[in-house]
Amino acid sequence: MVPRPAQAVALTSGHVSTTTAVSRALVLNASFEPLCVVTARRALLLVLDEKAELLAATDGVFRSVRASFPEPSVVRLARYVKVPYQTRVALNRRAVFARDGHRCQYCGAGAENIDHVVPRSRGGTHTWENVVAACRPCNSHKEDRLLHEVGFTLRHSPAQPHQRIWLLVAIGGVRPDWEPYLGIAPMSDLGTTSLSA
Repeated sequence: MVPRPAQAVALTSGHVSTTTAVSRALVLNASFEPLCVVTARRALLLVLDEKAELLAATDGVFRSVRASFPEPSVVRLARYVKVPYQTRVALNRRAVFARDGHRCQYCGAGAENIDHVVPRSRGGTHTWENVVAACRPCNSHKEDRLLHEVGFTLRHSPAQPHQRIWLLVAIGGVRPDWEPYLGIAPMSDLGTTSLSA
């Protein structure tokens, strides 16, 4: 649906109300690659200005004086935006938790700590390939031993995450209708979710 210009003007002049609190929308590049997360209102304005197309909407509604519009959840830009080359992603606790779905990579329970697969005392490095999220019991049981010494196996091989991890780090999670566009397993199956692929 292409809105009439008067409708777009009404929305940009501030006559907008929504049925929900400030909501967020996923913005995809024209190539369907995730770019960023913006407010749903900003996403709607992109659609009304024909700078993006609506791919998915929530149950919420934006209203102007004369019209109502579905609240965007996923939009795709009409033109491709070149993204500058990104260097290696910074390694920190929050990013590791996001990459591993906030699940222990040994048993699948909720993660509370990060663990070096090969302990630093045994020559392990502090790199994406050697750091995983772990629950407190597994972390305490493993201590400074190797996996085969305690009978542990990794649920997923740790690796540096792709750029889309920052969408999760920024907002703390994803909505189910974003999952197909992020290329991740359903978050309802957190025990098998890996964001490093």
